Amino acid sequence: MKIAFVGKGGSGKTTLSSLFIRHLAGTGSPVIAVDADINQHLGAALGLDEGVAGELPALGARLPLIKDYLRGSNPRIASADTMIKTTPPGEGSRLLRVRENNPVYDACARDVELDGQAVRLMVTGPFTEADLGVACYHSKTGAVELCLNHLVDGRGEYVVVDMTAGSDSFASGMFTRFDMTFLVAEPTRKGVSVYRQYKEYARDFGIDLKVVGNKVRDEDDLEFLRSEVGEDLLVTVGHSDWVRAMEKGRPPSFELLEAPNKASLQALQDAADATYEARDWERYTRQMVHFHLKNAQSWGNEKTGADLASQVDPDFVLRESVAATA
Repeated sequence: MKIAFVGKGGSGKTTLSSLFIRHLAGTGSPVIAVDADINQHLGAALGLDEGVAGELPALGARLPLIKDYLRGSNPRIASADTMIKTTPPGEGSRLLRVRENNPVYDACARDVELDGQAVRLMVTGPFTEADLGVACYHSKTGAVELCLNHLVDGRGEYVVVDMTAGSDSFASGMFTRFDMTFLVAEPTRKGVSVYRQYKEYARDFGIDLKVVGNKVRDEDDLEFLRSEVGEDLLVTVGHSDWVRAMEKGRPPSFELLEAPNKASLQALQDAADATYEARDWERYTRQMVHFHLKNAQSWGNEKTGADLASQVDPDFVLRESVAATA
């Protein structure tokens, strides 16, 4: 399953996504964790030293390698230079799978051990001084979107993406790439404002959206969230001594996480798993093509000097059973 964590800055989405990743790893499930936020904190939240986390290979800096690998022998893509962040796969494209080894993972992913279990961590990369005045953040997250467009995941496999804060992800089509989106909201007016934006934007795209109430202290906080988000409220998370210890760099064994918070993480997994049977790969592919054509017309054709609409393979549908090019 592809799962996104979104929310306003400071809502706790990185903390919640890191807890969920630890929970999934504890079940023995294969997990790819992706930090797609401009403020790169997921590595540290997963226990990496700040220096080590800062030296993780950036997806955004390895776009030529990613494009060249994913292009494969697709005859509709003349060169890696004509690929943009929304370029969809077609006959001859190379696809990514969660459990495999490939040149993209070799260059861009690093294993992180969590209580004896390893997850693959990939990071967009921070916004650097060299980017100031010449690049936008979406040029970085484009690498994530391209990988998601070519990634085939099956039952019991998880890709968890810590998204950029606020509703900024709607500037691309990446918000449609997920089976489940968990919106982390505090029990405040600002906390639920991003929920309203997401709900409105996602309405026409069949997005499965559930709210995770964070920093909920009492019944009044709970009632506030219920009144604001209704049935979309899935679970709430309260104070955690385990999280406080983690934030100090001294996390105990994950088995010691408080029982109510463990139950909330299991509820998140159950909600994500429940969407598996409803997966619609044809709709998924149509949405991919929709945003590619939109980007091609608005800026892609001019930037690449090519007709990017011709990259669309009308007979191709991304699905679990599709064959990948070696």
